Amino acid sequence: MSEKKLILKDPGSGKELELPVKESTIGPGAVDLGKLYRKLGYFSYDPGFLATASCASRITYIDGEAGTLLYRGYPIEQLAEKSTFIEVAYLLMYGELPDQEQLTSFQNIILHHTMLNENLKKFYGGFYHDAHPMAVMVGVVGSLSAFYHDSTDVENPRHREISAQRLVAKMPTIAAAVYKRTIGEPFMYPRNELSYCGNLLRMMFGVPCEEYEVDPLMERALDLLFILHADHEQNASTATVRQAGSSGADPFACVAAGIASLWGPAHGGANEAVLDMLAEIGDVKNIPKYIEMAKDKESGFRLMGFGHRVYKNYDPRAKIIRDVCHQLLNKMGNTHDPMFELALRLEEIALSDEYFIERKLYPNVDFYSGIIYRAMGLPNNMFTVMFAIARTVGWVAHWMEMMSDPAQKIGRPRQVYLGPGKRDYTGLDQR
Repeated sequence: MSEKKLILKDPGSGKELELPVKESTIGPGAVDLGKLYRKLGYFSYDPGFLATASCASRITYIDGEAGTLLYRGYPIEQLAEKSTFIEVAYLLMYGELPDQEQLTSFQNIILHHTMLNENLKKFYGGFYHDAHPMAVMVGVVGSLSAFYHDSTDVENPRHREISAQRLVAKMPTIAAAVYKRTIGEPFMYPRNELSYCGNLLRMMFGVPCEEYEVDPLMERALDLLFILHADHEQNASTATVRQAGSSGADPFACVAAGIASLWGPAHGGANEAVLDMLAEIGDVKNIPKYIEMAKDKESGFRLMGFGHRVYKNYDPRAKIIRDVCHQLLNKMGNTHDPMFELALRLEEIALSDEYFIERKLYPNVDFYSGIIYRAMGLPNNMFTVMFAIARTVGWVAHWMEMMSDPAQKIGRPRQVYLGPGKRDYTGLDQR
């Protein structure tokens, strides 16, 4: 089969340029613009890179129109129903679902490398007592290369694998220590016999003076959320990890950069913004007023947790987590909390109001994850930290893929310059 090409003609010079089309397995291909500047003298212009493929990847596929999310070809619905977060982590990092021996080995590696270097714990003491947890996460994760510099040779495949495993293993311990510091309780050591999510729950909510019993529903809800948040193609934080990694930076620095990007309210902070919005609405009786404000573009009010930048249909992850969210609220008796009553009423309206239906402004995964984390007893400022734990798997999978790609080169976007033309310097007395 002959290679597809796009013929581009410059109306100014009359020159024609053949641009090869890079085909994809499924979904749209991409026009290779590598010759555009060299042959015609133009850059491509795409603010936000909404129509630009920055790389070729085999990890995740999204069809926003159809509401489809695939990890390595597997539908997210099947993985959520039948898999576990550790198994999904293996799939994303290594490309295939593990057999029993591979899964056992991988699980043992992750669960037996959850402890932190004791000297690293002192790092937490350097932060102000009310520092935002994400600020602490950026600092602590960025410092890991100072403690685990035996695996930072990015040209060594084994070093890359070890550092990726360490990041996945230690991120829950780092996050739990952040939480414990904010509430003034002692850090909890991990327990190797617990699951990945069970361990995290114990490290966050357990105390040294008594045994902690992991709630199976909370454990399952957390595992499910982590599966759904593990990767999402070339989102802002993943693109940041790749960009940082393209310079040859070590993986700990790259993931710290990803955490910084995730912190933004338009990205990982969206679930925190949902709870802030619910607090602003305040009471069920105020919902009609805020619904009208959401419909009025001049009001400046935005309904957080509804609709999605990529999905033009129902967010497939929201469908999966909705039932678990309701189960958790019912079991914990939190449906009488005014905040949850408010959230459930908003959900009901969004699923029945023609304005939202026509615009496909359905509740997304951030809407439900924020409610679940609140039901677990976490403060709003820890929500994005939880997101970072899950997304670490996607970050390291993309980083490993990029570092083994022979076509990889340092990221260097260009620009359309709109500043002044060349001008001569004038002395201070002439200005």
